[in-house]
Amino acid sequence: MSDHEKLLRQLIDSMTASGSLRTQPWKDAAAAVPRHEFLRNGLFRVVPGSSPTAWAPVLEEGDGWLEACYADESLVTQIAGTIKPADVRGEIMREPTSSSTLPSLVLRMLEDLEVGPDMKVLEIGTGTGYSTAVLCARVGGDRVTSIEYDEEVALRAREALGRLGTYPNLLIGDGLLGGDEGALYDRIIATCAVRTVPAAWLEQTRPGGQILTTIGGWLSASELVRLMVHEDGTASGPVLGGQVSFMLARPHQAPPLGLLPDLSVGKEREAIISANVLDDWTTRFVAQFAVPTAQRLKLQQGPHDEDVLVDVKTGSFAALHEEDGRWIVRQGGPEQLWDAVEEFLDRWHTAGTPAVEEATVRVTPEGQSIHW
Repeated sequence: MSDHEKLLRQLIDSMTASGSLRTQPWKDAAAAVPRHEFLRNGLFRVVPGSSPTAWAPVLEEGDGWLEACYADESLVTQIAGTIKPADVRGEIMREPTSSSTLPSLVLRMLEDLEVGPDMKVLEIGTGTGYSTAVLCARVGGDRVTSIEYDEEVALRAREALGRLGTYPNLLIGDGLLGGDEGALYDRIIATCAVRTVPAAWLEQTRPGGQILTTIGGWLSASELVRLMVHEDGTASGPVLGGQVSFMLARPHQAPPLGLLPDLSVGKEREAIISANVLDDWTTRFVAQFAVPTAQRLKLQQGPHDEDVLVDVKTGSFAALHEEDGRWIVRQGGPEQLWDAVEEFLDRWHTAGTPAVEEATVRVTPEGQSIHW
């Protein structure tokens, strides 16, 4: 048994023990796909102790490269939209823009997709092609369409899949617009997060079909959701939980904050809920449904540290600070952001603060909502 085969076997055993890999068909599919084939262009590792975060390249056959390929970790493969590991000597301090998702999450999502061997599947976000290959091993390449926004990333995935003799229908384009025009799919799975579920996905999923996607937002909290599409073109389904985090699809990323509104003006009142509640992941996920276009930042404003929500589109803001044991909120602009957050969280608390796994997301042409 080769080194990579031993490492792959260890990875499968680990995913099985953790509960990510639950059924024999997916165990067989995972065993058929050597992950290192999708990382031959290298990867980036975090430089220990760096602040802000610095990244160092690890090239094929370099020290620790093969072991990293079979670690149950997400591996960064692109920085700042264009930079590959081979482009860097030393370290780089920029934001990651493409990665190979940790295998346990890939397999958990594929299990949660509830896909059968005769189903037609659309994958949004080919990435390295690893998840595409596992999907093909389960249902066959002729039933898989995968679309990637970044042309260079897509070409590298095509090469890796070709080395394994795997030939799905690979597209280059905006996955938010769906796959082949006029096509209907039994399942759609997204390996990027979206702020709102695109209408094209609903239109391209046959009634009774399912969409598995991560819904996130600009308050930086996201969860995995499985939606069933109905005859009327709407969709609904459970939040699966697990605090699943993917990079937001590029068109869904938050706009630059730019010049902030004048935070010194506005109407003040005592806040019912402190800004500290937004330090909790689940609370932020719920609150995003109340203020879906708000971003959060912390500022030193006068004598106080302030926790601020800003909607750059409308110019609305809510600035909160603690004073003598009380929280004070100052709001300005056409929308009262903190009023909306307090009202929404109050409904959630009245329901007993249920776990997200008890929630259902509904998607209609008018938007999306969360319910208990």
